[in-house]
Amino acid sequence: MNKSPLIEIKSLQKIYYQGEVEVKALRGVDLEVADGEFLAIVGHSGSGKSTLFNVLGGLTPASSGTIRMAGIDVLAMSDLDRTRLRRGTVGFVFQKYNLLPTLNGYDNIALAESLSGTKNLDQSWFKEVLETLGIGSRLKHKPRAMSGGEQQRVAIARALVSRPKILLADEPTGNLDTENSIAVLDILRDLNKKFGQTILMITHNPEAADFADRKVRMKDGQVVHEMTA
Repeated sequence: MNKSPLIEIKSLQKIYYQGEVEVKALRGVDLEVADGEFLAIVGHSGSGKSTLFNVLGGLTPASSGTIRMAGIDVLAMSDLDRTRLRRGTVGFVFQKYNLLPTLNGYDNIALAESLSGTKNLDQSWFKEVLETLGIGSRLKHKPRAMSGGEQQRVAIARALVSRPKILLADEPTGNLDTENSIAVLDILRDLNKKFGQTILMITHNPEAADFADRKVRMKDGQVVHEMTA
């Protein structure tokens, strides 16, 4: 596994306003993530971890600092180039699955591939992802006919189908019971070990964080502690 930094974050700040009140959500975050690493970012609500997720994913702009992904200065890019980078380099897994209820599992996944700019699914990669996730028999079902764990597995497949360098997972087990939570976390760890998938997982759950290679704790918009999981 190549341990050179895939993500380099320096002096990252995010400031926004609630009326006339200045809120410093990120206060000079410094962080490096190695290619192929499974990193958990933990912290209480309001610690800045979700803001960091949104800035890394290009969902919200930073106020200052630098982010380099695979050597590219993300914050210096145009909005269009950031959108392209996000589609091809970053996959997202959210707590609420965000599957389209009118589409079955296959079409939810295929739609994400289409939005990434690729016209046809890489069937060999798609099959490998489905085998790892164990959802091949559920692809003809719509979300309402799936369990929460199955929906999250489809969401993970959707995130992976374009073969992103980085998988960002925001509280991926937040809506799941204990059994399904462990199953999803096992899958994330398998993806990391089997495919070398770089994963950043945001979580407030210390047991979930233990599945990662390394944990970073955030408090008041800063990284305050790093440890090996």
